[in-house]
Amino acid sequence: MGTYSWDSKDYAKHSRAQQKWARELIDKLKLNGDEALLDIGSGDGKVTAEIAGLLPRGRVVGVDSALSMVQLARSRYSRATHPNLSFELMDAAELNFKERFDLVFSNAALHWLKDHGPVLDGIYAFLRPGGRILLQMGGEGNARLVVETIETLIDQTGWHGYFEDFSFPYGFFGVAAYRALLRGSSFTVDRVECISKDMEHDGVEGLKGWLRTTWLPYTERLPAQKRDAFIDSVVQHYLQKVPLDAAGKAHVAMVRLEVEARKPEQA
Repeated sequence: MGTYSWDSKDYAKHSRAQQKWARELIDKLKLNGDEALLDIGSGDGKVTAEIAGLLPRGRVVGVDSALSMVQLARSRYSRATHPNLSFELMDAAELNFKERFDLVFSNAALHWLKDHGPVLDGIYAFLRPGGRILLQMGGEGNARLVVETIETLIDQTGWHGYFEDFSFPYGFFGVAAYRALLRGSSFTVDRVECISKDMEHDGVEGLKGWLRTTWLPYTERLPAQKRDAFIDSVVQHYLQKVPLDAAGKAHVAMVRLEVEARKPEQA
């Protein structure tokens, strides 16, 4: 994630769906209020801060590999106002802590990495025996119509030259593949499932904002002056397949891979 030029403030404006899904995920954490929790891919910090509010006797560390995100999170949720919360610049595949955690949480972040072996090994290393993980990320088939629209545009239009050595950038795993990864990192697997979600955007501009702030592996292949035109074209072609609803909202069919696992007590 850190290799891209994230506009943290623009992302914060167009990440309401991620926040909504994160709240649904937080309800599944079953917190006591005194846990030490690690949030991987903490972004602008709003979700991490919500979790910290549920842990008055605990502590939360949010990590992100994008400096702009970490800086925004620190400015919005300082240690003065959130004494049990901190943010660190760190790559999910290179976790490094002095302490261990009771829980590891991640929402809408880990699909940015294609190789999850080092991520899961790192989580395991810094999780206490008996500790739990709750992860949600893009799963197999996520945003399929958006991906197909982009790929068709690249193949059939003048955009092709910018993507000649391009390969699909996301780690969208299926259930069986992710169970195997968890077992390979010595986790006890409790639940792995793909869940269909509807992502709603505020019309054309909302859909453009989401593409602009989160589809960076594609847009950053282009010269800066051509990115808006590319996004406009993607949106135009996508809405021919999935028109705005009667209320003027745009919809994207998403698939989320949700994961619950534990580190054995005797680890």
